Amino acid sequence: MESSAPKRRFPPPWPVEKTDSSFIVRDANGIALAVVHYWDGLGRWTFASKHLTENEARRIAKAIARLPEFLMQRHGFYARGGGDRWKPGRPYHVALEDSYIRAHWDEIDALCKLNSIPFNATGEKIRNGGLWCVYEFTWQLDAIQFWDRFEGRWLHKSEFHYPERPKDLPPMKPLKNWPKFDPRKARG
Repeated sequence: MESSAPKRRFPPPWPVEKTDSSFIVRDANGIALAVVHYWDGLGRWTFASKHLTENEARRIAKAIARLPEFLMQRHGFYARGGGDRWKPGRPYHVALEDSYIRAHWDEIDALCKLNSIPFNATGEKIRNGGLWCVYEFTWQLDAIQFWDRFEGRWLHKSEFHYPERPKDLPPMKPLKNWPKFDPRKARG
């Protein structure tokens, strides 16, 4: 039998806070969800042979903080439907990492011009594991091809979503006489 009491929610993001001997994972409301202790090497704990190092504790806390991302439902390619600069005339939004855009702007621009994919920067920046720049598209197919080719993040409202790649997605025409680049190798 299930409780009739309302279920508590722990909204993301779950930031990690470091203290002298632990990492604390909190939800967006500030509730402590997990505490991962480590030994700082100063002899504070007597069971030194059974402790986590600071680096191990940090990695575990970061993994716990990513749980909402892993547990979110995978949505399809829906229009964004909200956000600071959302427009009904351009309802599809894709975010690309800022450092990736700066390193490969010429290729991105040339490839989109060759494939007649018009895209416009909204000027909106999202901080989520890095700095992400938002681009808007009028047509869903253009947005999906851009998302797929440059491994961007699909936006629904102001959250990243990770839809499945369509099986029948036509590939973009490749650039001729341009050094081939792979977005997976460009990110560090």
